[in-house]
Amino acid sequence: MRPALFRLGALASGLLFGLGLAISGMIDPSKVKAFLDIAAIPTGGWDPSLAFVMASAVLVSMAALRIAHRHRHPIAAATFATPSARRVDAPLVLGSILFGIGWGLSGLCPGPAIANIAFALPDILIFLAAMAVGSLAVRLIRGRRNPDDEKTQAQP
Repeated sequence: MRPALFRLGALASGLLFGLGLAISGMIDPSKVKAFLDIAAIPTGGWDPSLAFVMASAVLVSMAALRIAHRHRHPIAAATFATPSARRVDAPLVLGSILFGIGWGLSGLCPGPAIANIAFALPDILIFLAAMAVGSLAVRLIRGRRNPDDEKTQAQP
């Protein structure tokens, strides 16, 4: 186990992810909303460019997973972090619905919102505060952390 290498890898991954979000335009809520507005297709107002961004991300992830699965152990962690939950349940469906509604209304999801912290725009800060309150509310409603959450996170 290599904690320093683990943290360096996490930092590099986060920086690469943020750079990709910035280059692709996914940190711009109006661009995301233009992609989600499929009703604008007949008028030519729909922006399909983020579909290409998502497809590219899926291809990169598939390639990385294929390479990772060829190795017995990860380079910088004790074990590979794989989700233990395999079933679709009500909290997953409800969370997905809430995520989709929030994404559609704001044009942001957590990754781009965090990348937008650098701009300190009031809308972004309000979004991040609402996201934090929502996350805290879920934990309070559940009364405890979901044990599966910890199992899906890599440990140094």
